[in-house]
Amino acid sequence: MKVIICGAGQVGWQIARHLSGEKNDVTVVDNNPELVHRATDTLDVQGIAGFASYPDILERAGAPDADMIIAATHSDEVNMVTCQVAHSVFAVPRKIARLRSQSYLDAIVADLYRQDHLPIDVVISPEREVAEAALRRLSAPSAFDTESFLDGRAQLLGIQLDEDCPVVNTPLRQLTDLFSTLRTIVVGVRRDGTLFAPEAGDQLFAGDQVYVFAVSEDVDRTLEIFGKSVKRQERVVILGGGNVGLAVAEALEKRTDRIRAKVVELNRAVAETAADQLERTVVLHGDGMNIDLLKEAGVSKADAILAVTDDDKVNLLASVRAKAAGCPMSICLVNDPSLVSLMGPLDVDAYINPRTTTVSSILRHIRHGKVRGVYSIGDAEAEVIEAQVLSTSPIAGQAIRDIDFPEGVLVGAVMKGQEVLRPTGATRIDEGDVIALFCMASDVPEVERLLQVTIDFF
Repeated sequence: MKVIICGAGQVGWQIARHLSGEKNDVTVVDNNPELVHRATDTLDVQGIAGFASYPDILERAGAPDADMIIAATHSDEVNMVTCQVAHSVFAVPRKIARLRSQSYLDAIVADLYRQDHLPIDVVISPEREVAEAALRRLSAPSAFDTESFLDGRAQLLGIQLDEDCPVVNTPLRQLTDLFSTLRTIVVGVRRDGTLFAPEAGDQLFAGDQVYVFAVSEDVDRTLEIFGKSVKRQERVVILGGGNVGLAVAEALEKRTDRIRAKVVELNRAVAETAADQLERTVVLHGDGMNIDLLKEAGVSKADAILAVTDDDKVNLLASVRAKAAGCPMSICLVNDPSLVSLMGPLDVDAYINPRTTTVSSILRHIRHGKVRGVYSIGDAEAEVIEAQVLSTSPIAGQAIRDIDFPEGVLVGAVMKGQEVLRPTGATRIDEGDVIALFCMASDVPEVERLLQVTIDFF
């Protein structure tokens, strides 16, 4: 597959890394020659320095015979024009654009993205993705990572195992015997910085970070078994009233389980806009680093602080101050991956990486086969792929134990009709089933082969 990636920033680089590692023909375009050199020096890709929306630059990048173009520059307008040029001049079959401005995403302009108007096949909104990720974190606050699959019927939970965890030093096959009715399976373990797919005889140890697939109704019981609190959030302080903070506050207002939120925003104009759009949420104007303002927002009585400003350091330090003031849970928005190592020392409970959420959204529309969802784990170390099984797929009609999955692949859940099953070796995979697979990055191409039927489904 020949892919042109416009924009060599963190998102573009990560997508290029994924696709080039899977032996695709990738060309990266950016108007910053240094970013292009970084991509070509570290990845197996070609690079073109220039403006992605210029037809001559796209032609040099190979647009006449490209299968897909991904426009992920920092400019919405450049991304939109790039897709238009790719369609009108070069007839590129598939066009994906990252758009940040809420004005471009409102329902009133949704009809804009059609072949006869502005031909963008898939629109990715980082702010919306991050807001949804923040809401998922709040729904399972004791998990450091969480993602929804199978139409919301199953959850992937990232759980840090403490010394007092009840299942420490227990082999995984024994967990199955102890909790036979629990629809949960451990699909990944990170130990001493290394992520791997565990085998039935492996034990779990204190300090491990485990990735667990659980049917949604069993999430609370799963967290309890792994030694985590299931206390629901009732009061939340949101630091940052921009697109992300506003979207989270609006979503919390619409929920039936009433969660009281307060928003703290430094920019007066942004704070006023948020106050106008929110009905029941209190918006405070001021510096979220100010401990007196945090106290005024009631952070000592809050169940969680959600720091989603556009400044990583403010998010981290405000979270530290909030916890020092008595807030039990802190969730941070962190753009810079090098800061993730500070989470433990600073006692930050969970973080959201907007680039990871955006990369996962884009991968969902790239994967072969009838893929419905993709979630990238860690530093592109593994993926969880949700896909529908088609009649001519090599795995259709086989029991899981008879499918030649690579060693780094585990089936997390199977949905037959409306029922979600905890998979066992005897579970038969049939046409129409939806499966969720944990795959180490090196095994993704083989998983795609097992899911793939013809290029028609691509």
